[in-house]
Parts: sequence; C-alpha cells; structure tokens
Amino acid sequence: MAFELPPLPYAYDALAPYISSETLHLHHDKHHQTYVTNLNNLTKDTPLADASLEEVIKASVGDASKVGIFNNAAQVWNHTFFWQCLKKDGGKMPAALEQRIVADFGSVEKFKEELTQAALTQFGSGWAWLYLDGDKLKIGKTGNADTPLAHGHKPLFTIDVWEHAYYVDFQNRRADFVKAVIDNLANWDFAAEQMAA
Repeated sequence: MAFELPPLPYAYDALAPYISSETLHLHHDKHHQTYVTNLNNLTKDTPLADASLEEVIKASVGDASKVGIFNNAAQVWNHTFFWQCLKKDGGKMPAALEQRIVADFGSVEKFKEELTQAALTQFGSGWAWLYLDGDKLKIGKTGNADTPLAHGHKPLFTIDVWEHAYYVDFQNRRADFVKAVIDNLANWDFAAEQMAA
C-alpha cells in the first residue's frame, strides 16, 4: 500500500494572515507531497512498502544504507504532525496541559521562552519540539528530518523552522513566524490530546 499525502485539517486560507494560502499550497502540496513521492519510490518492492510511517522511521534510523528512506519518512511524519499543531484562533492552552507545563517548566511564560529559543537556535533547517521523555515534558530541537519519535520519545507539538515554512510570509524573520505560531496558531488542544493518549 503506497504512502499518501493526507489532506490539510483546515482550508488553505484558514491560518491567514499568519500563514498564507500561498505558503500552505507550496508547503503542503509541493514540499510535503515530494517527501511522500520520494518515500514511495524508495520503498517500492521492499518490505517497508507495507509498513506504517512509524515502523519505517524506526527501521531506518541510524542505518547509513537507509538514510534516504529515513529522511523522507520522517519528513512525511513530521509534516503530517505539524499541520495538526496549527489551527485558526489558536494559542489557548487547556488546563490539563497548562498544569503539566507549569509543573515541568515553572510557568507558561518560561515554557514559551524555551520553545522559542529552541526554534530560533536550530541552525539551518529543522524543528522545535515539545515531547514526553518518559513522564517528563521536555523541549528540544532536531535538524533536518530528525524527530523525537526516532529516539523513543513521544512528540506533543512541533514548529517547522525549515525556510519553506515561513519564507513567503516572513522572509528571513524566523522570530516573527515562531511568535505568530505560539501566540496565534498553536493547537494546544492537539498537544494535550497527544499527552493524554
């Protein structure tokens, strides 16, 4: 069964003015689709063709002979996850998540500062994450296609800091993009659902 590009969970113009329809068409329909196409080409006629994305990631991480498979599978997974981390009129945090964040980071403000720093200090392309390491919430960053999933952690929320995620709308102003996501688009309900699952 071939891997498929999942549809966005909202309309292309739903995240405007922070993320434009043009960006979503380019990011989802072109970049995300390319990773899906590449993954299908790389896994065709192999045992991984019928595996789940998670299984492909875990089977290929750290294997030099499968680096192309890992990169494309992880990017398909990361992007699918990222779309769910965004929503129109986001930024409001449910009580259960807020309580855990305060317990593990000291305050919501401190958490947002650390997440922002992770996103801004990721050199080059990559991702900033909120994830569960055992039963503790942590913030981290990964380069290129890497994902906490590949290292036994449970992702709860991510911000894509590849330039294609923001360049149309923000040019080189990654900080403005990150602030817009955290303050206006973050789907903290989705993060809370991941934490509870």
